[in-house]
Amino acid sequence: MERLQKILAQAGVASRRGAEELITDGKVTVNGKVVTELGTKVDPLKDKITVDGRKITKQEPKTYILLNKPAGYVSTVKDPHGRPKVTDLLKGIKERVYPVGRLDAETEGLLLLTNDGDLAFGLTHPKHGVEKTYLAHVVGIPDGKKLRILRDGVRLEDGVTSPAQVRRLTVIDGNALLEIKIHEGKNRQVRRMCETLGHPVMKLQRTEVGGLTLQGVPLGTYRRLTDEEIASLEKKLPKLKRPTTAWGVTQITETSENVSTQAQARPRPTNKDQAPRQGKKPGGEPYTPKPRNTDKEQAPWRGKKSGEGQFTSKPRTT
Repeated sequence: MERLQKILAQAGVASRRGAEELITDGKVTVNGKVVTELGTKVDPLKDKITVDGRKITKQEPKTYILLNKPAGYVSTVKDPHGRPKVTDLLKGIKERVYPVGRLDAETEGLLLLTNDGDLAFGLTHPKHGVEKTYLAHVVGIPDGKKLRILRDGVRLEDGVTSPAQVRRLTVIDGNALLEIKIHEGKNRQVRRMCETLGHPVMKLQRTEVGGLTLQGVPLGTYRRLTDEEIASLEKKLPKLKRPTTAWGVTQITETSENVSTQAQARPRPTNKDQAPRQGKKPGGEPYTPKPRNTDKEQAPWRGKKSGEGQFTSKPRTT
């Protein structure tokens, strides 16, 4: 049994977060019943799953695209306002792919698209710290103090940004060109960081993601990732779990061989028979931990120092 959103992501229907939206929007049915609760577990080998009335039967071949996105295109597969979409540029790609993260419409540069939901989720999750590099042409020339703020963290409406690598590359007509490397993906983060310091971005381009660059990919074109590049991205996601079947479900048959090879859990000792933890001193002599202080021996809590040299706690105000 697997979570429904995970199965949809592994089947290439959408990213993990996109699959969650499909479920909460009531677009997913299991055995003819609409499922809106996240975390619902199903068996793809037995249950009939549909999305927008389309039966999910098997996983499409994994597809990985690197696109050099022009300005004026939105990073989505559907747009209610009818604006140009990044998927409009993928002529010849038959598989359904979706953007890994987003670039705002005005930003150019490297955008990955895939139907590998697990990889997309891993690359966009901040805990993995996948590095992204931007070139920002800003108004004016930030001084050393402002560059340090960019590096140390800028306070935005949704929190302080993580430390970044920032350097000034050159000055063009009185306006600086900055290279900014970040490991998180807040909404319009680079633009907001620069604007907060009084240097709005005039032009923004993403040049690198996880070691992948735009080399050999002209603006508005794309290429498929090589097997080596895919493997390199997966190495950056140590907790990425690959499915053992097309649905990400392993069929296990209870046999004597399976049972015999299962690891046996060691019984945990009770408090009575549990031996004290022991180790060795630097000289090789064994030692045992010192017993904790009793209430009588416990040192008093220390707070701010008073005028008499003693540490006392500050009284609360009622």
